[in-house]
Amino acid sequence: MIELLFVIKLLVAIAFVIGLSLLAENVSPKVAGVLSGYPTGSAITLFFFGLEVSPEFAAKSAVYNMIGLTAALSFVYIYYIASKYFSKFNILLSSLTALFGYFIVVSLLHLVEINKYIAIFIPIAFSFLFIHLFKNIENINIQKKAKLNYKILFVRAFFAALIILLITSVPKFVGPTWAGLFSAFPTTLFPLMLIIHFTYSKEHVHTVIKNVPVGMFSLIIYSLVISIVYPLFGIYYGTLISFGAATIYLIAYKKVISFKNKRQLKQTLD
Repeated sequence: MIELLFVIKLLVAIAFVIGLSLLAENVSPKVAGVLSGYPTGSAITLFFFGLEVSPEFAAKSAVYNMIGLTAALSFVYIYYIASKYFSKFNILLSSLTALFGYFIVVSLLHLVEINKYIAIFIPIAFSFLFIHLFKNIENINIQKKAKLNYKILFVRAFFAALIILLITSVPKFVGPTWAGLFSAFPTTLFPLMLIIHFTYSKEHVHTVIKNVPVGMFSLIIYSLVISIVYPLFGIYYGTLISFGAATIYLIAYKKVISFKNKRQLKQTLD
């Protein structure tokens, strides 16, 4: 049973990574960056915490998942900085630097006395901080798309599977604090970044990175709701409610951006 659940978790995560990479190519890296914050890797991990351990364990882990998002944001920022300055072995060195930075931040967060209010405030504050730090990054669309074939899809799936297998194995050997912190690792975002960077350029992956903090709010909302509703309604209804809350945020964000763009267009025409 556990093996079957793990296979399901792996397949869902891989499908989402490949779906985001196709979205980046056929719509824009900006949209993929925003949607990469939609609860996928963390949602899958927290759901299986609830299923395999208990809803209370998952709810407690969700609080640390929120604070762990600070490390996830730090990861993409460090990757961005490293990829700007490394000329040789750009992808490898950027990845290793970002991973090292992530584990340093997680280790520091583990020392902090956490409650739900701190767990909400810190990732929100960091999201706004990184929105500011990324504001000068240009949104670049992919003009010349790579020709897809089974080999390319296999490589993308392999990248996703390898990272997901490594990261999701860690929480099994630790308590809810560390498990929650590690559940915030960008399990689907990191493979997406590798795929876009390897297939196209660092400028395209920077577009993805620029829009991650905006999408991260949906994950903050998801984890917050999980911490409240899992003990009350169980993991199945709790997951549906939490996904609903995260989706409402993204719909509201889309409406606000659409209204803002129409207003700017109207002012330009006037």
